[in-house]
Amino acid sequence: MYPLSKGKTSKQAHVGLPDGTYEEEHGRKGFYGKSTHLYHANPPTGWIRFEGKLRPHCFDLNKLEPADLRDAKGMPTAFLGNDDVRLYVSRRTEPMPFYYRNADGDELHFVHRGEGTIETDFGPLEFSKGDYIVIPRAVTYRVIPRTKDNFFLIIQAKAEFEPPEKGLLGQHALYDPAVVVTPEPKPNLDDKREWEVWIKVEEEISKVVYPFNPIDVVGWKGDLTVWKLNIADIRPVMSPRAHLPPSAHTTFQTQGAVVCTFLPRPLEDDPEALRVPFFHRNTDYDEFLFYHDGDFFSRDNITAGMATLHPRGIHHGPHPKALANQHKKTHTDESAVMLDGLNPIHVLPAGEQVEWKDYWKSWMGG
Repeated sequence: MYPLSKGKTSKQAHVGLPDGTYEEEHGRKGFYGKSTHLYHANPPTGWIRFEGKLRPHCFDLNKLEPADLRDAKGMPTAFLGNDDVRLYVSRRTEPMPFYYRNADGDELHFVHRGEGTIETDFGPLEFSKGDYIVIPRAVTYRVIPRTKDNFFLIIQAKAEFEPPEKGLLGQHALYDPAVVVTPEPKPNLDDKREWEVWIKVEEEISKVVYPFNPIDVVGWKGDLTVWKLNIADIRPVMSPRAHLPPSAHTTFQTQGAVVCTFLPRPLEDDPEALRVPFFHRNTDYDEFLFYHDGDFFSRDNITAGMATLHPRGIHHGPHPKALANQHKKTHTDESAVMLDGLNPIHVLPAGEQVEWKDYWKSWMGG
């Protein structure tokens, strides 16, 4: 069907909204499919009551205390998940006294805070704030932090984490492949003590004991490996004349989910252009957002280490103050990690314990 236009509209999405209107993008396939822009007389988030389970969620993950915070043999805590992805927080303070192998899924570690080394089959990788570390399924690894105050957001997926298709932007857009870091072999051949390898299958741990260090790989070749990307090496796509959708900031794709990275960048300088995210109702995806660093302009009462979950079917968009003050800012200085899940993402018990239950009221100025 060719695009149609009825009533009072703008000619260009997100630019030159008719006076007194609030634009909503009603689309499919997570901003990749068909879409229509609806021009409301009132903000789509202008509700006064909520009933039922379908409401926006906000979590203060700083209050989450996974077992590895105080116990070296403790594990990360899962707080959200579905059949495709599971989200964990790790706050490990001590080196793992064992090696770990996840046979349930591939892992993407985002380092919110902390420094140290992760030993892997392929060799060690240093990590620091802002690193994404991709660990394919069934890789053996061990986390060795150098700092005590550490915070890792871990995404477990059923399939591999792949770079996005960059299409017309070219292979050097978003990040140049040359900035990707892969490990050099560094086998622990002189370590003759016993080591346990904890293997997770169907959410249960089995333990295998070796009389030597299992990190004994002296060389490797191929196209499946652990790799690292720091957000400082991501060059966000920008448009001075129209606000781009979240899909323009895609960093990884996996089965049933995409991961995007929002970074500091100049805001649109066209006087008629929106400078804040447009209203939308997440038709095909649930949207998770982890707030990493900076000033989160479009959200009130949000600080680093918090996260939100906006389910499909209900609107979300900028808070009233951000919408009113959008033209007073020339840059955004926030860093955040977004995951869009194709299937509904469920709040797990650990997430419920740290949830701000009245988050839905924040669009009312409460």
